[in-house]
Amino acid sequence: MTAMADLTATELLDAYRAGELSPVEVTRAVLERIERVDPGLNAFCLIDPEWSLEAARASAERWRRGEPAGLLDGVPVSIKDVLLTKDRPTLRGSRTISPGQAWPDDAPSVARLYEHGAVPIGKTTTPEYAWKGVTDSPLTGVTRNPWDPSRTPGGSSGGAASAVAAGMAPLALGTDGGGSVRIPASFTGVFALKPTYGRIPHFPASPFGTLAHVGPMTRTVADAALLMDVVCGFDSRDWSALAPPPVPFADPAGDVAGLRVAYSPTLGFASVDPEVAALVAAAAERFSELGAKVEEIDPGFADPVAAFEVLWFSGAAKVVQHLPADRRAELDPGLRDICEQGAAFSASDYLDATACRMELGRVMGRFHEEYDLLLTPTMPIPAFEAGRESPGEGRWTSWTPFTYPFNMTQQPAASVPCGFTAAGLPVGLQIVGPRHADAAVLNASAAYERADPWQTRRPPLIS
Repeated sequence: MTAMADLTATELLDAYRAGELSPVEVTRAVLERIERVDPGLNAFCLIDPEWSLEAARASAERWRRGEPAGLLDGVPVSIKDVLLTKDRPTLRGSRTISPGQAWPDDAPSVARLYEHGAVPIGKTTTPEYAWKGVTDSPLTGVTRNPWDPSRTPGGSSGGAASAVAAGMAPLALGTDGGGSVRIPASFTGVFALKPTYGRIPHFPASPFGTLAHVGPMTRTVADAALLMDVVCGFDSRDWSALAPPPVPFADPAGDVAGLRVAYSPTLGFASVDPEVAALVAAAAERFSELGAKVEEIDPGFADPVAAFEVLWFSGAAKVVQHLPADRRAELDPGLRDICEQGAAFSASDYLDATACRMELGRVMGRFHEEYDLLLTPTMPIPAFEAGRESPGEGRWTSWTPFTYPFNMTQQPAASVPCGFTAAGLPVGLQIVGPRHADAAVLNASAAYERADPWQTRRPPLIS
């Protein structure tokens, strides 16, 4: 029998409707899993059992009356510690933020969770100010991968991914400015979606500007689609928020027959680990078996890493601009380095990078006139040693060539688990769609999930 902590959100909701489970007992089971497993993973930076159980008891009463509050009533969810939570600190992995200040606001996505009755299970770890593609910080230390705790879960939503993979809440809210939900999804064997920019409102505005997206992280595509239906929609605090989607995302059809699908093993410039390349090639072949018209072709752009780093490093410099020199000394040394680089860029450099971004968007817009979807590896490598920024030399951007281009273009992109290496480490397939085609990406993800189900395989840590 599946443990309560390992049930998906949709399974929990079915059990609540049938009166077979109570949100209180489920929340207790999840808190017990966290108490048992998280000391070896360090996925959470804030756990408040009474906060969680109070919400669970209120949910149980609503279910008893037959009056659930919304789409997620009683479902545990974790919140990345860059998203504001009213009356509880949001420290962003940094010693430079005072936990004792007033915390008067919920982020738009967090507020929507509460409106729909979700149970907040805690806040998950992030690198300092979410600056890199792994998860360790001066404040919270090193977060680890449930499949192999000697390895990183990736980042910057590494705590969220580790929590989902280890059954420490079926749903998680993460953020993605250069791959930060997709990188850890690939490394930990969970599903993640970076939606079209503006699809999920964001407040306060990210210092990384319009690169930064909020996104769901879950064990199944159906759970992510359900979470999207909760957190999408207009919020007046976000000037770039899109109108609510015209139809719900829930229950994606999972049919790719007849779709024109491009498969790019390297985007024309990336080096890929042979095991990863073979698993992703097999996943692309599965799309052919499902009836899609798959063609191996590159989108036709050069690596935009230099332009991305101008945009990203400038944003990092803005994050710490207010700090005096003595407080900057407390920052992650790598963050200090990129902030110094970012502060040295000129307005002309920033505009040149923006022009590169606009051209990249034009290229991809034209590309999607011919192809409905693009398939790539999510990551060119499996998870590497925890506590390192990179497996070798260079910044985190040196090993994430498949993710940051699609933050620059604001396109929806998902990471779907597509297999395991010989060492038992997960590998992700990235599915990219044109802007505003979030439903198409979820549909394709669901089709692949049904053809190659992964969600029943669990990390040895919890078995």
